[in-house]
Amino acid sequence: MIKIKKYQPEEKKLWDNFVKNSKNGVFFFLRDYMEYHADRFKDHSLIFLKNNKPIALMPANIDGDTLFSHAGLTFGGIVTNQKMKTSLMLQIFDFLKEYLREKGLKKLLYKSIPHIYHLHPSEEDLYALFINNARIVRREVASTIEMNTKLSYSRNIKRNIKKIENLGLNVVRSYDFDIFMGLKEVQLLKKYGIKPTHNAEEMEYLASKFPENIKLFAAEYGGEMVDGVLIYESANVIHAQYQGATEQGMGLHASSLIFDKIINKCGKKYFDFGISTENNGFYLNHGLIDFKERFGARSVVYDSYELNL
Repeated sequence: MIKIKKYQPEEKKLWDNFVKNSKNGVFFFLRDYMEYHADRFKDHSLIFLKNNKPIALMPANIDGDTLFSHAGLTFGGIVTNQKMKTSLMLQIFDFLKEYLREKGLKKLLYKSIPHIYHLHPSEEDLYALFINNARIVRREVASTIEMNTKLSYSRNIKRNIKKIENLGLNVVRSYDFDIFMGLKEVQLLKKYGIKPTHNAEEMEYLASKFPENIKLFAAEYGGEMVDGVLIYESANVIHAQYQGATEQGMGLHASSLIFDKIINKCGKKYFDFGISTENNGFYLNHGLIDFKERFGARSVVYDSYELNL
């Protein structure tokens, strides 16, 4: 029999150790990351136990009559270890549905972990979602380079990089999150009238907690930051979380040089530029995805499922 319990703060060590030894967990499932925005989300993360031993976790929060996995994270499905098998996952979903009904919830919104983040095949949950008649309600398209079989850059990208290198731009690791997030905020407000998910203070805090996972690379011109790319580094993937530039940086195509430097020093199985979609995936930003695909990136989907209880 499977037992489900809501995560409690005293279980932080148990939770973090399970994530670190899982086959599909990433660093932003660790409690120090998840709890930086605890004031914005009503946490209801779950621990699944069998014979009183954890067999799976799910980062989650409650909003109204819905459990989200997790609304504050890029994705957040069920985290498992190498012992997870398909029949066990089906049992987990049976008990999960019963648990959520007992809590008076009517829906599960499940943001599955894209396969590029899996250390071992981990799609037992996708089969369980199918068996339980869940439906895809959101499909985002990200652009990813598989480093072992990477495609060549387009001639346009090669030409831009050569031009930029001749101008004397310098790409360095930066710790000036205040300036960078300011660039990103101005860019987003001008283009879309929105602000970044994180502010400078939050980003600086998270980077201090996870210095090997969160890194900022900046292009400097005349001693000033004109462009920057903030990456999230997991076991398999380097993911471009944010990119922001001044008008001068955009004119210089400085981001092409930064991405080139990061890609060529990737050291991971995948480099992921992130999504190019809006409106739950129904709108594709053609200009943005074209830029990413010129580096040889191709599509990986980030799917969200709705399960009615």
